[in-house]
Amino acid sequence: MSAQVQELLDREAIRDCLYRYCRGIDRAEEAALRSAYWPDGTDDHGPYKGSASGFVDWAMQTLPTIEQSVHQIHNVLITFREGGAAVESYFTALQRQPGRGGAVVNLQMEGRYLDWFEKRGDEWRILNRTVVFDWIQEQSGPAPGKSAGRGPVSGRWPDDPVYELVGQTPPLV
Repeated sequence: MSAQVQELLDREAIRDCLYRYCRGIDRAEEAALRSAYWPDGTDDHGPYKGSASGFVDWAMQTLPTIEQSVHQIHNVLITFREGGAAVESYFTALQRQPGRGGAVVNLQMEGRYLDWFEKRGDEWRILNRTVVFDWIQEQSGPAPGKSAGRGPVSGRWPDDPVYELVGQTPPLV
């Protein structure tokens, strides 16, 4: 296989890992979330800083308090370097969750994931992540409406309609 084709495959595998992370967070799917990180990785996520495994544990405890969650990945810039890839991914995260005073708020966060990816065997995963917050806006008030009278509506693992489509989840790592 040519080096150019291999680079395209590697880029796509890195993007797939980023998307898997978003599904894991939004659907509270632990297996998908763990599969985005190497077990010996680290994560500096603002309120959490430590091991990647500890981040997943922390997230799985925190996610039940978040009523609604949508994470989106935008511009993905990948720079291959000796031993891995430096990846800057812009994100938007919309969450409905308890605010500082305990009242439920709508939170809009935008920023960048600064990731160091490593390829082990044929698989790319995040080894080290730093989250940079470029924009945070918090609004109190009524919920924006999960479906506005439309369906189907989103849910958590295993109740979200995507699991009927894909038929399975990644194995726990």
